[in-house]
Amino acid sequence: MSRDTVVAKRYAKALFELAQQNGIVSEVEDQLKLIAQALEQDQDAAKFLSFPNIAPENKIAVLKSAFGDRVSSIVLNTLELLVVRGRQDVILEVSEAYTKIAGEALGQAHATIYSAAQLSVAEFTEVVNQFNQLTGKKIIAQQIVEPTLLGGVQVRIGDRLYDGSLSGKLDRLQKSFKI
Repeated sequence: MSRDTVVAKRYAKALFELAQQNGIVSEVEDQLKLIAQALEQDQDAAKFLSFPNIAPENKIAVLKSAFGDRVSSIVLNTLELLVVRGRQDVILEVSEAYTKIAGEALGQAHATIYSAAQLSVAEFTEVVNQFNQLTGKKIIAQQIVEPTLLGGVQVRIGDRLYDGSLSGKLDRLQKSFKI
């Protein structure tokens, strides 16, 4: 585990504890996702935050003007703390770590459902319900169409991959013939 990952988890855990005390766990998660998404989409903003010769006060002022009215004070204070300590490079990792911590605490898990074609609402709901029962958690899922699967679905929850795709079955069959 990299040093940045460890640092991000510490900030995320502290932020989660504050959010939990204030009863705004899911709101903080949404706000962190908003910030992470903005930084991923605007590479210039990410570069601006990473320049060491720009004073932290200037970086903080830009962050406050960009997000001040859309995020809570604890999220803004966390961003400020990250910038002051020169840790602005872990903002995305803090968001990811916070999502995991909040999901575990709330009994939720994030899943990505890969399918060869777009699933209907009923099919999507059925897959989600099956994994709700399998994991014992509330699954928050998104779908990605992946034509190379040929048919069926793959579901990724955290580090686990459940492969019920036709291409996966064909791969397993091929491996069984190569004894």
